Amino acid sequence: MDFALRLLVNAAALWVAIQIVPGVSYSGSVWSLLAVALVVGVLNASVRPLLMLFTFPLLILTLGLFTFVINAFVLMLAGWVSNLLGLGFHVTGFGSAFLGALVVSLVSFMLSLFVKEQEGRGVHVHLG
Repeated sequence: MDFALRLLVNAAALWVAIQIVPGVSYSGSVWSLLAVALVVGVLNASVRPLLMLFTFPLLILTLGLFTFVINAFVLMLAGWVSNLLGLGFHVTGFGSAFLGALVVSLVSFMLSLFVKEQEGRGVHVHLG
């Protein structure tokens, strides 16, 4: 999946979380939502692997379930960074971050399966 398509999938997953999870809010344009998705992607690529490394014993002990806590922390961090950048994305509290991260993970996984399935059939998604 190319970068632009992955960014759109993440933005769509964030939009779903914003719609259904209390405490995850957004006020801005579509373009700044794409910027928020980019912030989440950068944090997932940079901070998340370090957190996974440092919490490896907890990941083993919980059979990987601690990953949900790491994802929630990354979403909270994305809210903080987005606030610093004035992007209008806010996450209030760990419970909201936990549910929001769960929704984002589930939606992005399902959308990624759909996009990969379409690519396998030779159907390409053209944007714009």
